[in-house]
Amino acid sequence: MIHLIIKSLNKIALIKQIAVGLVIGIIIAIYAPSVIPFVKLFGDLFIKALKGIAPILVFFLVMNAMAQKKSDGSDSMKPIVMLYVVSTFFASLVGVTMAFLFPSTLHLQVAADTKLSAPSGIIDILHNVIMSIVDNPVNALLNANYIGILTWAIILGLALRSYGTGATKSVINDLAQAISKIVTWIIHFAPLGIMGLVADSVGTAGIEALLSYIQLLGVLIGAYLIVALIINPAIVYYHIRCNPYPLVWTTIKESGVYAFFTRSSAANIPVNLSLCKRLGLTPDRFTISIPLGATINMAGAAITISVLALSAAHTLGIEVDLPTALLLCLISTVGACGASGVAGGSLLITPVACASFGIGNDIAMQVVGIGFIISVLEDSSETALNSSSDVLFTATAEFAERRKAGTLSSADLTPHA
Repeated sequence: MIHLIIKSLNKIALIKQIAVGLVIGIIIAIYAPSVIPFVKLFGDLFIKALKGIAPILVFFLVMNAMAQKKSDGSDSMKPIVMLYVVSTFFASLVGVTMAFLFPSTLHLQVAADTKLSAPSGIIDILHNVIMSIVDNPVNALLNANYIGILTWAIILGLALRSYGTGATKSVINDLAQAISKIVTWIIHFAPLGIMGLVADSVGTAGIEALLSYIQLLGVLIGAYLIVALIINPAIVYYHIRCNPYPLVWTTIKESGVYAFFTRSSAANIPVNLSLCKRLGLTPDRFTISIPLGATINMAGAAITISVLALSAAHTLGIEVDLPTALLLCLISTVGACGASGVAGGSLLITPVACASFGIGNDIAMQVVGIGFIISVLEDSSETALNSSSDVLFTATAEFAERRKAGTLSSADLTPHA
C-alpha cells in the first residue's frame, strides 16, 4: 500500500506537491492553529535534515571532484566568482537607488537584542573569512563552516589525485554518489516540510508584525525583484547572447521556491546541486561553485544591508552624498560576501554599514531588531534571490563557454528530467 502511494506521488511533479503543502500549511495556520505544533515538527525535521546532510555532501562531492578531475584547466572558478561579485555589486547599487527614491522611516525604539553580536568592521569580516579557511576540518564539518569545508575538501582531493589508488578513488566516488542519493530522499520530504514551515510562520507571526514596516518591506522586495528579473537577466544575456528568461525562471522555480521556505542558502545547497546536474553542467565545477556561492554570492544580502543602513540614516536626519553612497555599495558588497548563509545572516552585517554614517552600535542593533521583525517575508525573499542566482551564474559561466564554442542551444537552458 505504501509502495503504491509513493509510486503515485512520484508521478506528480515535486513543485506541484510543494504548492499543495503550501496551501495546506496556510489553511492550518488560519483554521486549525492547535495543529501547528504538530505540523511544525515536519518543517523542523526537513530543515534539520538538509542542514545535517549538506556539509557532508559538499565535503565528499568536492573532494571526489578534485580527486577525479582532469588537469585541463577548463573548470576554473574565476568566471563564476567574477559573476558572483559583479552581480552582488550591482544589487547593492539597486538597493541604494531604491532607498534614495523611497526613503523609509524606522521606529528605533525597538529594543536591541543583547545576545546578537556583529562584526566591528570590514577588517573583522576579512579576518573571520581567513580564519574560516584554516579551521580544523572536523570543526568545519560540525559547524557547517563551508569555507573551511571547501578548503579541506580541495586539499584532500588534490592529494588523492596525486597519490590515491584507483580503488581509493572508487570508494570516494561511491560515497559521494550514496550521499547524493540520501539527499534525493530528503528533498522528496519537502512538501510536508514546507507545509510545517508555512503553518508555523503564518501562525506565529501573521501579518500584524509586518504592517508597521510595509514601506520598508516594499522597498526591499521591490529591489530583490528588480535584480532577479532585470539585472540578473541582463548579466546573463551579456554572456550567452540569447533569451535568458528560460534559465532565470528555471532557477527561480526550482531553487528560489525551496530557498524561500528554508530561508537558508546553506540548507538549499543539495537542491542547487541537483538542479545543476539536471541542467547538464560539469560536476567538477558546480560541486565547488554552489557551496562557494552559498557563502559569497549574496546579492540579496547586499540589498538588505544598504537599504537598512540608508533607512537608519534617513530616520536620524543624516545627509548622504554620492561618494558616501558609492562607499556604502562597496561596504555592502564586501559585507554581503562575508555574511553567513543561514537565516538572518545578512542582518548582523548591517552595523558595519551603519558605522560608515557614524551611527553607533546601540542604534545599529535596533535596526537589526527591525530586520528580524520583517524577516518572515524579507529574509525568505532575500534567500530566494541569493540561492537561485548561485545556479544561474554557475550555468551562465558554462553556457558562455559553450556559446563561444558554438555548441550552446536553447534546450540547454532548461533542466532535463
